[in-house]
Amino acid sequence: MTEPRRRERLRPAELLGFAGIIALFAGGTIFAVTRDLAFAAIVLGATFVIDLIAISMLMLAITPNKPMDGELPPDTPHD
Repeated sequence: MTEPRRRERLRPAELLGFAGIIALFAGGTIFAVTRDLAFAAIVLGATFVIDLIAISMLMLAITPNKPMDGELPPDTPHD
């Protein structure tokens, strides 16, 4: 079996980073508006979890390397 490429190994970290950036933005915005650190932390945590769930569900919906309708699979000999 082959080793996973660097891009494949870093993919989970990219998704966590993306969810973290969105959560920091939401938490920072709430903190700037309300000046309530506890409320901002709750919003940050909730946003992070909701983003992780949404991103993971979108990743499950994608089927990589699936041929489009009407296309032949890559290993099929051409007539």
